[in-house]
Order: sequence, then structure tokens, then C-alpha cells
Amino acid sequence: MGDWEMRPASMADVEPMAELRAVVMRADLERLGRYDERRVRQRLRDGFAPAHTWVIEAGGAFAGCVALRPAEDAHWLEHFYLAPHLQGSGIGGAVLRELLKWCDRDGTPVRLQVLQGSPARRLYERHGFTLETEDPIDVFMLRKPASAAP
Repeated sequence: MGDWEMRPASMADVEPMAELRAVVMRADLERLGRYDERRVRQRLRDGFAPAHTWVIEAGGAFAGCVALRPAEDAHWLEHFYLAPHLQGSGIGGAVLRELLKWCDRDGTPVRLQVLQGSPARRLYERHGFTLETEDPIDVFMLRKPASAAP
């Protein structure tokens, strides 16, 4: 899995994160006929909230990002992107486990949206996310908090 850590994001991180989003999502968006060179980056910029976002670093270098945005009845897992050369290394699963531990301690459900056909869906299912609803483009998933041990 390697050496990784998370640090709070800052405004200086938005452009590397937007670029990573464009790289990571391109194949799925093209497959769905939804890739737009400008929009793929702008959606991250528009939704960027440093207070709820972390940068993932591996070996001291930028490796990805993730956001956990509080909402009324759950937290939304958003902008979870890992550099392609690190996908499958175990870092994504480790980051997800860490975030889910935080939510379990608070008893908070977690929601997310993933593109139809995305291989990321398997990662989420392995970590307890289940289908909530879907449409031809998006799959919405929910993970209820794990019960605390007695």
C-alpha cells in the first residue's frame, strides 16, 4: 500500500485536483458521451470546499483528493480521485476506511454518486455501500454507519 497520508486542502490545491479529476474521469465520461474538456474541471472548482476536503499524498507527493461534505441526513463522499498509477495499490481503500471510521464514530450515514459502469463502484460495494437509486448516467449509493461494538 505504500506510504500515504491526508492533509487538509487549501485553495492552492484546487487546480491540481481539477486536473486529476479530468484525467481520472475521462474514460467513463467519454463512454457515457458526457466528456467536456472544460466542464469536467469546472465542476470540481465549483464544488470545492477546502474545509471538507483533503489532499492525499503518497511518498510526500500529490496523489489524490477526497471530500466529505456534511448534509442534513448524511455526509456526501465527493471528489474522491486517486492518480491512475496508484489505483489498485490499496491507498484508496485505506483512505475510504479512515473516512468511514470517522462517520461511524458519529453514527453518520455516507452517500455518494458514481458514474454508471465505473470500476469505483466495486470499491464502494466492498466497503458496505448499497444502491439507493440510479439513472442512465449516475448511481447513488448509501452506507449506513457500522454498529459500535458492545
